[in-house]
Amino acid sequence: MSPGTSDGGRPRVVAIADTDSYVKWAAALLGGVGERWDASLLVLETPLVVSDAQLASALGGSGLGEDRVERIAYAVLAARLAELRADVVVIGARGPLVRVLARDLAALEPRPVVVTGLPGISIPATRKAVVYRLQSDLFVVHSRREVREFGALSARTGYAHRYALATLPFARGAVTAGGTRPDVEGTDLVFAAQAKVPAEREDRLRISRMLVRAAAADPSRRVVVKLRAASGEHQTHAELDGYPELLASLGPLPANLVTSTQSMGTALATAGGLVTVSSTAAIEAIARGIPVIALDTFGVSPRLINETLADADLLASEEDVVARRFRHPDPEWLDENYFHAPEADDWTAQVDALLAQRSAGRLPARAAVVRRGGALRDAWERKVALGRSDTSASGAVAYAVGVPLRAVARLAKRARRRLAGAVQQPGPVGSSTQVRSTSAVRTSTTRTP
Repeated sequence: MSPGTSDGGRPRVVAIADTDSYVKWAAALLGGVGERWDASLLVLETPLVVSDAQLASALGGSGLGEDRVERIAYAVLAARLAELRADVVVIGARGPLVRVLARDLAALEPRPVVVTGLPGISIPATRKAVVYRLQSDLFVVHSRREVREFGALSARTGYAHRYALATLPFARGAVTAGGTRPDVEGTDLVFAAQAKVPAEREDRLRISRMLVRAAAADPSRRVVVKLRAASGEHQTHAELDGYPELLASLGPLPANLVTSTQSMGTALATAGGLVTVSSTAAIEAIARGIPVIALDTFGVSPRLINETLADADLLASEEDVVARRFRHPDPEWLDENYFHAPEADDWTAQVDALLAQRSAGRLPARAAVVRRGGALRDAWERKVALGRSDTSASGAVAYAVGVPLRAVARLAKRARRRLAGAVQQPGPVGSSTQVRSTSAVRTSTTRTP
């Protein structure tokens, strides 16, 4: 019998994912393992679940066949996992849903090994990302720097985790060890849109105007705004000010300025360069040898998730975008940031070690963070994460109780902030506070971990 397997064959590894970025990540992560595991993907019905078109795009080139994928409702998830006799479950989802699913998996007997991870650039390491995933046995990240920074965060906070390294699926097979290709034939300027970076409408309008200028500067070459979703489709993060609407507000547009909802891989096939603020598409472009501009307009800050791209020497201005002065990363940056040697990956070896512990009955329990509210709190979190997919009576009760309580709590928090602002005394004359950049103090919202 193979160590840790249910039936003496290959380990059965089942991924659960719902949103566009996590489905793409989970499919590619398992698809890259080859035949060593019996891998499949369950697409969980949630308020943000992928459309059929998004699912097809995510599976394209992932290595995971369509016959290994099925959609599933939360109400039958536990029964399906038992039927599949899953040895390992990989949860690809936003933090709140990971917490709900990991809690459910902890109640199964025998409990599967629980693996989780983040689908892209995860610098800076955040406390929330760790706390939401505490009941997972293994936390997969994608660079040596991420392993180091998440490990340091766990050491500071006491939230112990087991971290593993996997090559970012979209960076596998980089064209050269240096990640550059001298014979890029594409001519498109591809802009990788993000739902929440930057967050402010005026900042997104500024980017839109820049793209119009770039298109007008050279009518013979396209500017492609690569959207995360078509109209009516959901994304991992809600987008309040979409680029199609912003661009339309600017009046007649150059004919060579187009939008696309095709896969990023398809968009990059005709790209001469990629522009972004901090999208993981920058890593995908670098892997293909396509030069990049990380827009410096809004500065560098943890909220913009662009510190690692700044360290790669990819920052450039709007004028550089218009002139298409793209950049390749600093070669010294590569090994620590997503382009380590494949043999440095240890996530599958760590999964195998956990499977051996499970087979021997020594897989340790993983406790979640203790929070006030007990079962009612658990039901509330489940209802919020799953929406209409949670049909339980306890979820309905928790939601009915929790919504007004949350409103009261938010009002109280705002009142405390106003009071604190009213009593705050000005500093002494001549005092100053150093600010790294305007973006460091700009109101913005980070990704949900």
